[in-house]
Amino acid sequence: RTPKGEKVLWAALDNGIYIPNLCAIREADLPFGGCRLCLVEIEGLAAPVISCNQEVQESMVVHTHTERVDRLRRTAFEFLLSHHPLTCKTCAKNKDCALQEIAQQLGYKLKLQRLKSIPRSLPVDDSHPDFIFDPNKCVLCGKCVWACTQKGTGELDFAFRGIETRISPFENVPMADVFCNSCFECIRVCPVAAFILKKEMPMKAGRGTK
Repeated sequence: RTPKGEKVLWAALDNGIYIPNLCAIREADLPFGGCRLCLVEIEGLAAPVISCNQEVQESMVVHTHTERVDRLRRTAFEFLLSHHPLTCKTCAKNKDCALQEIAQQLGYKLKLQRLKSIPRSLPVDDSHPDFIFDPNKCVLCGKCVWACTQKGTGELDFAFRGIETRISPFENVPMADVFCNSCFECIRVCPVAAFILKKEMPMKAGRGTK
């Protein structure tokens, strides 16, 4: 039985029904809804909705896989890939990456098929003694921002707009220059390898980043 007020996403996952998601945080009061991967169709509604924001209603009929949902979901996924370096074999999160999990669950390929690659060329911040922040790998899920606000010192936030949007400390200063309490929650919640402990970096990875 689903508790009153529960979101469709969590109700589905709790019952073994897979809905892809990157930015959903169960404990968050307001869902971010940025990745657009958790789309579903609900009978009676004209357009697909994000399941992380939709409350379960009595007698609700939800379709997690329809032609329209699959098309929109695949486009959203490929858009994420267009900004993400597809260097899985040398990535510290290889085989423990949310993008790989989504691709496996949905039968997607981790390569661009319709969209062009728009790589970021942002500097990698390895100034902190314990971890590295690579904004080029960031999928803008916002989980680190939420975690830093809840358990850290609130140093992380979204910066800029549109295609230039990124996660950054205030005024884009290096991580070593902010009041970081080293709670490592940003690393724990990151679904890819934007935040990674230095001791977890593969050999040769992260060199030449300054």
